[in-house]
Order: sequence, then structure tokens, then C-alpha cells
Amino acid sequence: MIFERLQIRNVLIKPAHILAPMAGITDTVFRRFIKRLGGCGLIMTEFVSSEGMLRHNLKSQRYLYYTEEERPITAQIFGADPDHLAEAARMIEDLGFDLIDLNLGCPAKKVVKCGGSGLLRDLPLLERILRKIRSAVTIPFTIKIRIGWSDQEIVAVPVARMAEDCGVEAIAVHGRTRMQGYSGRANWSVIAEVKASVRIPVIGNGDVFTPRDAEALHAQTGVDGVMIGRAAPTNPWIFQQMAEYFRTGSYREPTESDRYQLIRQYYAMLVEEEMPGALGKMKQFASWFTHGVRNGSELRRSVQSAMSPREVLERVDAFFLGTACTVSRAD
Repeated sequence: MIFERLQIRNVLIKPAHILAPMAGITDTVFRRFIKRLGGCGLIMTEFVSSEGMLRHNLKSQRYLYYTEEERPITAQIFGADPDHLAEAARMIEDLGFDLIDLNLGCPAKKVVKCGGSGLLRDLPLLERILRKIRSAVTIPFTIKIRIGWSDQEIVAVPVARMAEDCGVEAIAVHGRTRMQGYSGRANWSVIAEVKASVRIPVIGNGDVFTPRDAEALHAQTGVDGVMIGRAAPTNPWIFQQMAEYFRTGSYREPTESDRYQLIRQYYAMLVEEEMPGALGKMKQFASWFTHGVRNGSELRRSVQSAMSPREVLERVDAFFLGTACTVSRAD
């Protein structure tokens, strides 16, 4: 069975399905929500600034909050100062994370200025950073990269080889350049080149929206694991569906009842956790979670006009319980 398991030193990832770090999305509630749905072997925090960590920034501390339920869990950091990144890495280890990951893939301008995919244009600096982090921690160290800055600057293979030489223990490769952002197609052929060039595990990322996409990624690249980003908010069942598909050759599509239970469960978790900005999160996720819901635009409008988290829950209940389908309320 493909992607059945992945071992990164002492950390077992089973199945080898990984939730990508996504700013504003992969907070502790969303991570636990995904884990409870099943099929996800490893989750990652939102990426955290090493500079913010050293200043004991409250936002950075919030990003790094996790529960035992979330294990195994990776903390992802970004920055461009080798010493500061090494100190932040030590802090990550002290917090008890299972792994640490360095972000070399974010294309956002404000991140590129101080790390992210911008480091792919300065390999000597990147090498110093990798060696500093590696020497600072004993937990497994991984990286997530783009294939390069632009089509004229594809550096995935030399970066992967350098990372392996520096003691990095796995590499996730998003098959787009920084200049592409999230447009165009992911270049899986470069991911295949990376896989053929190193001995450490390689995780494929980009344009995987269904279990069959994941199967095709494995067939074309031979990667050891698959990382899911943008597909997760719109189809949180994708990890469970992949596990089912690779085991049986088919997978179940969510019913209207499943969608109701999903929306209500996530929103109820936000309310129970008293998450900062819970109402904003509910409105943000409404545009994703209502994909495939009949008359979903009506539900989205109702959620967007709500004035409190409790009101959102009431409107979700009213929408689904007022439809023709029969659902059982999840209290």
C-alpha cells in the first residue's frame, strides 16, 4: 500500500499523509479537527518567525501551542539569521515538539524579505543556516522548499543534496517556483529528480486534491509521503479518503449529513476553546466548508452576517435542520 508509513529517525508517520503548514489556518483547533477525522499521520504548525520567538511575541507563542492529541507534530519556523534560527530551534525542542521544520517555500513578499523561499537565492547563507540549526537540536530536522525562485532558477536538486549533507532528515518539495505563487501547474518532474538525487525521505506537495492525484504523484515521482495544503480546508476528509482508497481502491464521498456534522463540530470546537477571533475563523472557513452543500451560498451569507460565534452555530443548525435531508444533531 502506498504512503502506508514513513519513518523519520525515531518518529513514525503512519500513514505518510502530512498536513501542510498554512498561515491563518493550521492552528491547534484545525489540527486537532483534522486528526479526529482520521488518515493524517503528521501535522504542522503555522510557520513561526524566529525573530518573533526571540522577542517572546504573543502571536508566536499562540502559534506554538499544541496538545498531546496532536502528536506527532512539527513546528515550522522561518527567518534568515543563522544564530537566531538556531536559538529558536532550541526553544522548539524545549517545548517538546517531535520534529522541527524550516520554511523555504513561502512565496509571500513579507516572508521572502526575511527567509522563506527567498533563501533559495542565497545557497551559501542557506547552508550556514542548515548547519546551525542541525547543531542546535537533537530532534529530527526537516525542510520544506519550492523547486526554485523562477523557471530560470530551479535549485531543488542542489538544495536537497546540500540539505542531506548538512544533516537534514527529510525534505518536502512543493512543485512550484516562488514566482508562480499558487498559479499554473506543479512540476512533479522536478520532485522526481529530487527523489532520485537523495537518500533521505522526500515528500511531494502540490496539486493533490483527490486520492487519485496522490496515487498519480507517487507513480510519477516515487515520493515517500504526500503533503496536503489547500485541499484540506475545502475537503477535510481527504486524508481519510486517501487511506481508504489506498487500502480498498475506492473511497466514500461525504453526505449532506457528514457536511453538517463537520461544520458544526469545527465551529463548536472554536466556541468551546474560546479561540481568539473565533467569529472571524467561522466566517473564513464558511467559504471552504460549504463546498458541496446544497444552497451553500445561502448558508455562507447567513454565517457572514452573524454577530457572535453562538449565533453562527444557531444559524448552521437552522440551515441544515430546516432542509429536506435528515440529520442527527451533534451536541
